[in-house]
Amino acid sequence: MTRIVIAGAGRMGQAIAAGLHKQDDLELLGTWQRGDDLAPLVAAADVVIDFSLPDGTTQVLEAVAAHSTPLVCGVSGLDAAQMARLDEVAARVPIVYDRNMSLGVAVLEHSIREAASSLGSDFAIHIAEVHHVHKKDAPSGTALKLGEAAAAARGEAGTGSVTFESERRGEVPGDHEVVMQSATESLTFAHSVTSRQVFADGAIRAARWIAGKSPGRYAMSDVLFGN
Repeated sequence: MTRIVIAGAGRMGQAIAAGLHKQDDLELLGTWQRGDDLAPLVAAADVVIDFSLPDGTTQVLEAVAAHSTPLVCGVSGLDAAQMARLDEVAARVPIVYDRNMSLGVAVLEHSIREAASSLGSDFAIHIAEVHHVHKKDAPSGTALKLGEAAAAARGEAGTGSVTFESERRGEVPGDHEVVMQSATESLTFAHSVTSRQVFADGAIRAARWIAGKSPGRYAMSDVLFGN
């Protein structure tokens, strides 16, 4: 039985907890939120799943580093210093870090890399995303992740020449559309989320996968494709 600790008691933390209760091989050991004592939970856990906030992730990274506990982190909005620290910890602890835990988005990213590499610079790439009104960052972490994948496939740094469009509306969990267009044709990739449970399910799959892995920084593409 793999013992799981969840960092973050918000909607995602609750969805992950609900998903864990349906698993026969995973046990929810406890849930941490800021102000609680994190160290005893991490020391007793086999895997930590972090869906807190960036300042919470800072504490989580130090705790998993101290106890060599594998980590699944889906927190977006980490700054450069936090990402650098995550990479430092990943040199000693296995970490799955991804701004989107959806299995469908992992397939989408894989497909976009292939298409961008094959089509080349004759195709302009535009990413449009829609999320609920409570989401503060724009473009979304997922849109940036997809843009970075497309740009890297064409040898460009960061998001390169990829353009973005963001909309905040209602309670939309997350829609992303990637359009690759030349002067003569257009290719469209799309992904829509109908329930936030999809992110919880992906995090649970990643937690099952990361247990026992060697130190390193992994992504959902590794979980799905074994890269």
